[in-house]
Amino acid sequence: MIILILCLWSWPIHGHAQESPLLVPQQNQIPLLRDDMDTKSLITAATRHLHYLRKLPSNTVIRLGKDLYSKGCLLESMKTFLDILKQNPSPSEFDHAIRKNFILFQAGGRTQEKKGEMLITGYYEPLLEGSLTRSAPFLHPLYTPPDSLLAYRDPATGRKTTGRQGSNGKTIPFWTRAEIEEGNLLAGGELVYLKDPVDAFVLHVQGSGKIRLRDGSLRAVQFASTNGREYKSIGKLLVDEKKMTREEVTMPTIRHYLEQNPDEQKRILHHNPRFVFFQWNKKKESPTGSLGLPLTAGRSIAVDPGTLPTGLIAYLVSQKPVLDQEGQLLKWEPMQRFVLPQDTGAAIKGTGRADLFWGNGHYAETAAGNMKEQGQLYFLVKKNAKKHNSVAAEFTSFP
Repeated sequence: MIILILCLWSWPIHGHAQESPLLVPQQNQIPLLRDDMDTKSLITAATRHLHYLRKLPSNTVIRLGKDLYSKGCLLESMKTFLDILKQNPSPSEFDHAIRKNFILFQAGGRTQEKKGEMLITGYYEPLLEGSLTRSAPFLHPLYTPPDSLLAYRDPATGRKTTGRQGSNGKTIPFWTRAEIEEGNLLAGGELVYLKDPVDAFVLHVQGSGKIRLRDGSLRAVQFASTNGREYKSIGKLLVDEKKMTREEVTMPTIRHYLEQNPDEQKRILHHNPRFVFFQWNKKKESPTGSLGLPLTAGRSIAVDPGTLPTGLIAYLVSQKPVLDQEGQLLKWEPMQRFVLPQDTGAAIKGTGRADLFWGNGHYAETAAGNMKEQGQLYFLVKKNAKKHNSVAAEFTSFP
């Protein structure tokens, strides 16, 4: 049902105490609200989000700063944004209309940076070769959720997770990646087989993808569940072991290192105990984010719904890659666009992280694999929108 977004090289931030709350910037601190993408994709993503908002419970409430906002406010904000967008205003008219009609809240960012500065990463939908039957070179399976996988609430953290039933009848943590792969513990639950264990790991990282089967047909796979284990970055492992510097760590450099050092491959991949289970995506639109909506390339982002609101449109400022004629990374240039928080990820925690979905293809893979840029993220709520007064709202989570 949801896509899991992890970054091979990212460092997860544990807990929310390290991040600042949402900020309310002064008007002169807000950048020009220009958009570097096509209007059609924005209307598509925003309209999908509007449908999501309409299905929320009527008592949905979110907190932004000191104020509480109702479901009606979220709907009014999205409708107003779409109304402005569909008038096809000039860039300066659009900027003026947004400032006139909306209050902007800024994600607090990371404490080691100046206020509001975030780490912006990317993810994409891989295309991999696979087989429905196990025969060389297709030897590395993706698995469906096993019957032994149980959903429960961890008594230590209070969070929903997954585990399995122990010999004493109590729920215990599910097996780790190493235990599953070394012990062949999920035999019979294979969904599809891939050529390369690194390809399988990358698909666990990206959370969804397309598989070209041996008859030439394409089928989409998507996230179904996980083993409930905490994500551990193999990029951080390589830096800690001084195999590469933090600046050097990207998806391409990690893949290259694993290819050049096959004797270390299993140990490094098993460093991450988190394991993802998959299912076929039967919908025509693919992939699907954690809100149940089809993701829009360049418009959908993943955030931590425990600290940032998913019910509002957002404005992202960062950098995007430019490729040369051979498809190689040439440089980075400014990126500014409106985006929709429609996904989540195990490595995307706190108010200092966001992950941009780039779609599929060579550019998407290059952008997602190399992106670890500074950026800012702003959330738009309509001025004078009806606020909520119920103190019970503080027990609700961000929609």
